[in-house]
Amino acid sequence: MKDEKSQKRKYTTITIPAPLFGKIKERIKDTGFSSVSDYVTYVLRETMAEMSMVGTKKERSGVIEKLRALGYTD
Repeated sequence: MKDEKSQKRKYTTITIPAPLFGKIKERIKDTGFSSVSDYVTYVLRETMAEMSMVGTKKERSGVIEKLRALGYTD
């Protein structure tokens, strides 16, 4: 029987450019983030929450531009 926690949490793998990975790895040193994956998950959750509160197309495009500047979108 599978552990309840493993049944609730499912993960996938995403690919990011190696230079971005390196920048993130440097940035999270001496923080509460234990891995690049933890940090990226945090940033994406925050961004999704922000986007859900953003009503207009113009406001959404601003959030998308922030993601693009961070290297998360093309």
